[in-house]
Amino acid sequence: MKFFIDTANLDQIKEANELGILDGVTTNPSLMAKEGITGDKSIIAHYKKIAGIVDGDVSAEVLSVDYKKMVEEGEKLADIAENIVVKVPMTKDGVKAMTHFAELDIRTNCTLVFSAGQAILAAKAGTTYVSPFVGRVDDVTWDGIKLIKEIAQIYSIQGYYTEILAASIRSPLHIVQAAKAGADVITSPLSSILGLLNHPLTDIGLAKFLADQGKK
Repeated sequence: MKFFIDTANLDQIKEANELGILDGVTTNPSLMAKEGITGDKSIIAHYKKIAGIVDGDVSAEVLSVDYKKMVEEGEKLADIAENIVVKVPMTKDGVKAMTHFAELDIRTNCTLVFSAGQAILAAKAGTTYVSPFVGRVDDVTWDGIKLIKEIAQIYSIQGYYTEILAASIRSPLHIVQAAKAGADVITSPLSSILGLLNHPLTDIGLAKFLADQGKK
């Protein structure tokens, strides 16, 4: 399973990349705004910086909701760097845009997916990644991990090549559960990835090793 980090913070991206386990980056306008990045020129310049840090895919989100504007904006984003993937929302115009991008061999990430039906449409449109929002599905008293399982089963039966990118990951447990459910990729904050390191028995064992060395 691939690990993507969901942020626009360059320091966090560098820290995750230095671990040697980072496969890519996802971000969005809200995450850009948190870093004080606004305006088309500033956003494009920031994407260039991110794409230069990591070798893997970097999802760059279109801001438009109209088909023609999505296509225009997406083509500009794809020109930023070879590892840019255009992030497109799961809407009627978004499906049309993903189909267009697939015909041009421009890779896409279908975002804001909350049902298996939406995931089928995204795969049919030729998207590279489909992003079910695990945490947000949980928020509406449904089961986000169950949704990952359903999509994985359908894709396996139908032979779809679209990768399942589990998004809205909120904890280390979500990461483990997504892996078990069949996700090809997870994208999460750095804190959730680093949380996988933690276990009390590891701390106890390390403390004992250090104590034993001290005795010698």
